[in-house]
Amino acid sequence: MKALLLLVLTVWSASSSSSSSSSSSCSSSPSQWCSSLESAIQCGVLKQCLEANFTRSRQNVEPVELELYYESLCPGCRGFLTQMLFPTWIMLNDIFKVTLVPFGNADEKFDGKKYVFKCQHGEQECLGNMIETCVMNMTGEVAFQIIYCMEASTNVVKAAKSCVDLFAPSVSWDSIMTCVKGDLGNQLMHQNALKTTALNPPHEYVPWIIVNGQHTDALQDEAMSALYPMVCKMFKRQWDSSEQTTSIEPLLKPDLSCAVKRLFSGPLQLPRLSCRPSMQEEAEEEEGLSINSAPGIKTSRSLEIFTSCFSRAL
Repeated sequence: MKALLLLVLTVWSASSSSSSSSSSSCSSSPSQWCSSLESAIQCGVLKQCLEANFTRSRQNVEPVELELYYESLCPGCRGFLTQMLFPTWIMLNDIFKVTLVPFGNADEKFDGKKYVFKCQHGEQECLGNMIETCVMNMTGEVAFQIIYCMEASTNVVKAAKSCVDLFAPSVSWDSIMTCVKGDLGNQLMHQNALKTTALNPPHEYVPWIIVNGQHTDALQDEAMSALYPMVCKMFKRQWDSSEQTTSIEPLLKPDLSCAVKRLFSGPLQLPRLSCRPSMQEEAEEEEGLSINSAPGIKTSRSLEIFTSCFSRAL
């Protein structure tokens, strides 16, 4: 958004520089400086008015919210998270809120003392899910970066310590593992299980995507294939339905924001992969599992079955 403000400011500065500087004297009272675009330029406070109006407007417009229910070692989940979700969030995080829930098709049982988890892709996936859950609990705003770092690596679990050290150097790896092995991690994963089992409609596969509290096949397909323009479109709809209070605010319409950030708009061809609970007999985790381990995973829409994931019909 700072780039947008700079762009608008540059355009108006260029246009106003052609007029005589003597005509730019401010005749408005301070309370009226941001009442119009002309007044803001004349009084030399355009940048401040734009920033103030944007801050005030954002308070009335809710961000687009996406919840991702996934498994740490499901190739389809890893592909969506690293190739679509994280890049979109990086560029639109001022209007886009992401919640990650690692559990997916796992099962839990209470043995009288603690919850015991059985994961679709084996014990290593349970460990990956638990590490990412504790990372979210303990590292705050950099948690998504750490999880992206893990999921984009050849080996999710082995990369975890290096990713935490890189993005959260003030958080010790020992404290993460204390969470993973202790009551805190066990309770946090139980909460993930409760959230997942409470989904309505119930999830049938992962990645399972909820957008603004809803899941439909259409929303899932659009998010998997064109998440960036989807977020822009949905936020613009929310923006348009909110009250606009000044004549400067239209300059900050989200369609312009998305146009400025359109550098990312190249086609992203992701395979339509999902992990389904009916294929748990295929779920043994192999050492060095990679999202790029299957031929053509970045471009093909028709992949051979590998691990427990397969192509979904478009």
